[in-house]
Amino acid sequence: MRIVVVGASGNVGTAVLRRLRRERGVELVGVVRRLPGPDAGEPYDRVEWHSCDIGAPGAAAQLAEVFDGADAVVHLAWQIQPSHDQRALRRTNVDGSRAVFDAVVRASVPALVFASSVGAYAPGPKDHPVSERWPVTGVSGSSYSEHKAEVEALLDGIEREHPALRVVRLRPGLIFQRHAGVEITRYFLGPFAPVRLLRFGRIPLVPSNPRLRMQAVHADDVADAYARAVLGDARGAFNLAADPVLTPELVARHFHGWTVPVAAPVLRAAAALTWRARLQPVDAGWVQLGLNAPLMSSERAEAELDWQPKISALTALKELLAGMADGDHTGSPPMAGTPDLPGRPAGLLRARAAGQGNPY
Repeated sequence: MRIVVVGASGNVGTAVLRRLRRERGVELVGVVRRLPGPDAGEPYDRVEWHSCDIGAPGAAAQLAEVFDGADAVVHLAWQIQPSHDQRALRRTNVDGSRAVFDAVVRASVPALVFASSVGAYAPGPKDHPVSERWPVTGVSGSSYSEHKAEVEALLDGIEREHPALRVVRLRPGLIFQRHAGVEITRYFLGPFAPVRLLRFGRIPLVPSNPRLRMQAVHADDVADAYARAVLGDARGAFNLAADPVLTPELVARHFHGWTVPVAAPVLRAAAALTWRARLQPVDAGWVQLGLNAPLMSSERAEAELDWQPKISALTALKELLAGMADGDHTGSPPMAGTPDLPGRPAGLLRARAAGQGNPY
C-alpha cells in the first residue's frame, strides 16, 4: 500500500511516520518543502521524499505526479507562523490545500485524509462535549480557525463532485509530544519565554478564566487514528481528544502554582500588545480561539475507528513541558533544535523576531 503524507516532517507528521512504519506492506512517501537530511534518522529514514511548496504556482501538477499510484493521501501541511504575514499563511493553508485536493482528484487517489482541528468549529459550549455535527464555521478573529473552516468547505465541494473519493477529516484538540518541545516553543512562546524553568515542574502563575477549558491528545494517539483512517474504510469527520479536560485549576494543581483570574478582554489585549511588540508570536486570535472552541466528544472515533487514546491529556502536557524545558527535538527541519531559527533566542541575533520569518 502506497501512502503519501503531505507535511510529513512536523509534529503530527513525525508521529504518523512512526506509526505507519510499523505496518507491513506499507510504502511511505513524504512531501515537504524542505527535505530531511540524510542524517535525520528515524522515523524519516526509509521514506521516499519529495520537495514541494504546495502554495506555489504549478504545485497541483507536481503533486499529481507524486500522487500517481497512491492508495491514500494524508494532508497535514499547515503553517502556524509567521503570524505577522497572513498572506503567507493563507498561501499555504488555503491555496496549498486546494492544490493538494486538486492533485488527489487528478491522480485518481481513492482516499484522502485531512488534518482538520477543533479550531474548525464555531464557538461552542465549555460544559459539555459536542459531536461532529456542530457547525464547522470557525471562530471569527482567529485566522487559524477561519482557514480550517474554509478548507473544510473546499472538501465539502470535493465530496459532492467526486462521491467515489473516500474523504476523512480528523479534528483533534491540542497535540502534544516530547519531541515537539523546541518546535512548539518557537511557534507559540517565542525567544523570551523562560522555558528552562519548566524543568523544576512548576508554573507559578496560571491565568484563569471560566472559558479557558481545552482538550489535548498525544501525538502518538493522533497518529494511531490517522493509521486507522488510512487503512480502514471510514468516511467523514472524527473528533479526537483525551481526558481530562485541561483547566487552569488542574494545571495549577499539578504544576504547583496559583491561578490568577483574568477577564477575557484583558487576555486578548495582553496577547495583542505583546504580539505587536514582537515579544511573542501568538496574536489575539489564538486567545479568541481558546476561549470559544467547544469541547468535543470522541464517541464516533471510538465506535467507528475503534480508537482509544492510550495517554491522558495531562500526561501528554507534562511530556511536552518536559520536552520544552530540555529542548527536545528531532532531525527534521520544522522540528529541529537549531539555535538561530526564528522563535529561538539566538535567532534574535539574526533579526528574526517572533512571528516573522519562515520558521519551517
